[in-house]
Amino acid sequence: MALVLPFEPNEPSIEALVRLVSADMNRVNATILSRTGSDVAMIPEVANHLISSGGKRLRPMLTLACAALCDYRGEGHVKLAAAVEFMHTATLLHDDVVDESDMRRGKLAARKLWGNEASVLVGDFLLGQAFKMMVEVGSMQCLDILSNAACVIAEGEVMQLAAAKNTATSEDDYLAVVRGKTAELFAAACEVGAVLGQRTKTELGACRSYGMNLGIAFQLVDDALDYGGSQAKLGKNVGDDFREGKITLPVLLAFRRGDGPERAFWQKCLETGEVTDAHLAQAIGLLTKHRALSDTIERARHYGAIAKDALALFPPSAAKDALMEAVDFCLSRAH
Repeated sequence: MALVLPFEPNEPSIEALVRLVSADMNRVNATILSRTGSDVAMIPEVANHLISSGGKRLRPMLTLACAALCDYRGEGHVKLAAAVEFMHTATLLHDDVVDESDMRRGKLAARKLWGNEASVLVGDFLLGQAFKMMVEVGSMQCLDILSNAACVIAEGEVMQLAAAKNTATSEDDYLAVVRGKTAELFAAACEVGAVLGQRTKTELGACRSYGMNLGIAFQLVDDALDYGGSQAKLGKNVGDDFREGKITLPVLLAFRRGDGPERAFWQKCLETGEVTDAHLAQAIGLLTKHRALSDTIERARHYGAIAKDALALFPPSAAKDALMEAVDFCLSRAH
């Protein structure tokens, strides 16, 4: 079952962003391929299974675009963008093990093909390669930002683990998880691009704010899509968050707004994990009844507006236009 969430016509795209960074992304992709090489055959097999599976490469594109926004003319942005993508890929490999996920980007998850142990260890290999590239760039500030991001992401994952199946989780608690596990890497990806451009503290903060709020909006749309999207858009099964007992914003809103029997339904399904397609259909019905999906999208729009406002201090440019449209694209995924 899929719902059509309300959005305006003329769906935005990230074509402007893709065009802006096209030449640099070719170099980033070449760097990614070269850095997954290893004499241990399983490492490139596992890594390339996920890396070549059609991800948008949004985070590294943000690094390149923010470097362009800040008039950087060097070479370091290519390695930092590749490092950002490796960090992201490593978290996906680890997440699928923790969540026991079967699908990722429309394909079988690496853990289903090579096992949990290989997925975790190859994720660790990619993190190691990411930090090697950071060191090679030679910016202690960029190394500090990305290494701190790695710690915050891990903290966010542990926070999510602690909140799983717990319907007492507050919206503030949930947003703290989102900031850690998702938005922090968006923020760091944008900030390091600005650092390379040797911009002021205010401009660095603006790029970081853009990435942080874009990341929050991105995750909130994902939360809604798990119940109101399609497998083609998600790259995984609709309702996986529900089956895994994840507490996401739509669930929190429907739970708070529901009556006693409805809350009992959520508690039983999320705590036991024993859910059927009929349970999922009932959950979607409750989410619709209490406007939980549409209100989640409204919150995403709010954070998207903050992201756009953060860029207001930069003069007009192709990079600024592309970054602004990237916000609209992230929000439009729910259409």
